[in-house]
Amino acid sequence: MRIPYCNWTWDTILCWPPAPAGSVIRQRCPPGHGIDTSKFAERRCSAEGRWEGRGKDASPNMLGWTNYTPCYSPEVIQLFRKLYAGGSNGEADIKIDIAERTRTLEIVGFSLSLAALIISLVIFCRFRSLHNNRTRIHKNLFVAMVIQVIIRLTLYIDQVIIRNGGKRYGTDSSRHGIDNTPYLCEASYILLEYARTSMFMWMFIEGLYLHNVVTVTVFQGRFPHALYAFVGWGGPVALAAIWAITTAHYIGQQKCWWGYNLTPYYWILEGPRLAVVLLNFIFLLNIIRVLIVKLRQSHTSDVEQVRKAVRAAVVLVPLLGITNILNMTEAPLDRTALEFALWSYVTHFLTSFQGFFIALLYCFLNGEVRVALMKSLSVYLSIRGHHDWPVRRPSMFSAAYGTAPETEAPHAADSNRTSIGANQQTVVTDKRSSSESPSELYYLTPLQELRRQEEAREEKKRKKAVKKEKKKLKRKRRKSSSASSGDDSDSSDERHRSRSKKRRKEKKNKSKSKKKYHKKAHSSSDSD
Repeated sequence: MRIPYCNWTWDTILCWPPAPAGSVIRQRCPPGHGIDTSKFAERRCSAEGRWEGRGKDASPNMLGWTNYTPCYSPEVIQLFRKLYAGGSNGEADIKIDIAERTRTLEIVGFSLSLAALIISLVIFCRFRSLHNNRTRIHKNLFVAMVIQVIIRLTLYIDQVIIRNGGKRYGTDSSRHGIDNTPYLCEASYILLEYARTSMFMWMFIEGLYLHNVVTVTVFQGRFPHALYAFVGWGGPVALAAIWAITTAHYIGQQKCWWGYNLTPYYWILEGPRLAVVLLNFIFLLNIIRVLIVKLRQSHTSDVEQVRKAVRAAVVLVPLLGITNILNMTEAPLDRTALEFALWSYVTHFLTSFQGFFIALLYCFLNGEVRVALMKSLSVYLSIRGHHDWPVRRPSMFSAAYGTAPETEAPHAADSNRTSIGANQQTVVTDKRSSSESPSELYYLTPLQELRRQEEAREEKKRKKAVKKEKKKLKRKRRKSSSASSGDDSDSSDERHRSRSKKRRKEKKNKSKSKKKYHKKAHSSSDSD
């Protein structure tokens, strides 16, 4: 009796050889996103010699169905189950379309954030009046965000190019890029996660520094820049290295570590980030508490207290990275398409535009930055011959920022004068008090006073330290001069003694000669 066979077939991914009826054949899983190449895909040949279709109720046919489900990792299988939890493929397609549109929103947001952050870095580095401890932390945070944004945009654009090439030529492997190049793709994601972790660490430093300036009135010592640099740049190196080694060991078979953020090993990085967000949230609550206490002491109305507290929270939330808590939550793929769309658009909007909002609030609307830019522009225009160019007063946002660097005394910021040599023109920019402004965006009215007091204390400490150093230098110089002159002291003493002896002898000789003269004179008078 002749045994029927299933025919040769091509399922658009693998070519399957003939198989006897009632058998199951397997092949190695092809390389792809989320696929473990060490596992096997399978096809079943029915007793009639036809390939079985998908599901138990599907009738056998000539083409059949290949079961690639065993090829995927458990995390990816769980993701697909949530995506198709509604039971309809139409709703799943809507969610996929929402994800693609969200990627476009991300590209736009990251592009704006990159431009704003680079301009802010140029401004902070260009003007010496902005070189203080606070802007030093800002610059490190901006650099970490710029690195992260550049890598993200590079990966996103590369994926778009490869996807478009795959649609045109029928396969994703027709074009080579970062996304389908071994080692380069993994290295890009390692660097991305390092930059992202470093960004969170510098956000923690921002929150810690602001909390200490506002609430802590003791133990205000020297600015620990070396410690901050080690925590902000060195700590993420260790975390990223541990995560990369662990991920390469467990999911190294998957192409480009696709779906690594779904694995439990990702919490090696996500755990410290979540801790940073929670600590910054505690800092924010304490800062708002201090603000409300100061407002009550100034007998402000309840409505005004709530308004200023809400304003402080809104301004500090992006700087402290609290909006990233939404991105750390699990995507609601098993919910309706509307709920998934709301979560997706809100989360990725806040994530991609975060750099833009931080640069806007803490650079472009900063009073120190605006004053520095106005001064530079007035000097430039005066040199060009525009002597009658009016200088605008700082806007309502400028009043919320101190114009004095942190190394100056608070009274040094009351008025900033710039005299222009050849034209003998003086540009005066007055600083309005925070009580005149309708908006306080940075440390706000009570917190600004606390910051001024802390700056005055730091200035006094700095002056005392300078005086102590000067006294120490004087003492060292005196000791060195006395030590150098110690060898010549013996010879000088001998010379002094010899001179004193000669003087004494001369005095004795003079006294003897005088006595002799008086005796002769007396004897001559007696003879007469």
